[in-house]
Amino acid sequence: MAAATWRYRGDLEAERPAALVRFANGRLRSPESLRFTVYRSRDTAHPRKRHRRILVSETERLCYVGHNFGSGVMRCNSLCRYFVGVLDKDSGQMEVYNAEMFNMQPLLSDNLIPDDTKDYQKKSYREKVDLCIEAFGTSKQKRALSSRRMNAVGNDIVSTAVTKAAANIIDAKGVTALMQDVAQDDVQTISAFLPPCHEDADRPEHVYKFEDILSPTEYEALRVPAAALASATAEDIAKKAEERSHCSFVLEELKFLPADEKSRDHKARCLWFLDTLIKFSHLKVIKKKHPMGPECPHIISRKLMKNFTSLTYNNGSVQNLVSASMKAKITAYVILLALHINNFQTDLTVLQNDMKLQESRILDIAKALRLKISKAKGGLGLENDQNHKLGTLSLPLPMQKAPAGQRKRKKIN
Repeated sequence: MAAATWRYRGDLEAERPAALVRFANGRLRSPESLRFTVYRSRDTAHPRKRHRRILVSETERLCYVGHNFGSGVMRCNSLCRYFVGVLDKDSGQMEVYNAEMFNMQPLLSDNLIPDDTKDYQKKSYREKVDLCIEAFGTSKQKRALSSRRMNAVGNDIVSTAVTKAAANIIDAKGVTALMQDVAQDDVQTISAFLPPCHEDADRPEHVYKFEDILSPTEYEALRVPAAALASATAEDIAKKAEERSHCSFVLEELKFLPADEKSRDHKARCLWFLDTLIKFSHLKVIKKKHPMGPECPHIISRKLMKNFTSLTYNNGSVQNLVSASMKAKITAYVILLALHINNFQTDLTVLQNDMKLQESRILDIAKALRLKISKAKGGLGLENDQNHKLGTLSLPLPMQKAPAGQRKRKKIN
């Protein structure tokens, strides 16, 4: 086939270059059905404005607009030249014309009513985003928006119902009865965090088994960190007391370590873990992976994080929190460790001071552990005339009693 000859007609069409279009939001399914309208500037005397063109096209859904001037114009028109060739199949000749590229962008209607504009400006950022999702969001985003709105409505309904129900209960029972219910619920909440209690045990050490407090693997992991306590001399203990590196309960018990090497090592491990539990209870939000330092064995750090913290969601992240209920659980384990250390009688007031608790709180936990509470004079870190409480684990176990002035409530199955 012979090559076609071509003739440049740019000189004849300098005032009316051909238009090449590109749609900004994708390809059209049926471009052959489109019709275009060209608007030119009336200021033909101005050397720049005389070449300004606006190209308009309309489909069933959108109206598209492109222009060769302004901030949105395509830079390719100034960096290179475009040509359009028209081939005459009969003669085999092609005529070449100057061309311009137009970027066709969808024209979104913005002729809002002024009142609507004012209402829109008053909306929050969240509401504006929701409006955008309603208009242009994907199906998944629209479902999420609908679900969130339904939950918000449900929360409002529940909040209103709870407020009304609470008012009815207060009117019916009175404040005094409600306070007694709260006290009973507090005891039951504490009981939910206690280690397993073997009420049929024949010896005090079997009521709360040591293995339920520290597993054999965890107990073995304490050998290295507790070695410093087991080998502490009187000078070391005095220095620790000055530095306050350990709680007062541990410092006092270090003075009475057994001479037998096995018993001495066992007591040192228990004291080290008890001291770690008390220090851990003083934390609030756990931000470090190893909050008790590198000397704490990994298995113990994992036990603390898993068993003595609760997960909470704050500022877009999940955090480990030592909540009030978790602190009550730590207190129960501290009391039980102290009982195993001191032949099942321990000074609750000293532990209360070390853990910075109110007396009523630690007594509630001790009673939930089925301890017998007695009074004594003097004690560790206390004045001689100051009363303090002793907790004793003995058989038979005392019955758990409801708070004074209230009968025990029946459990509903």
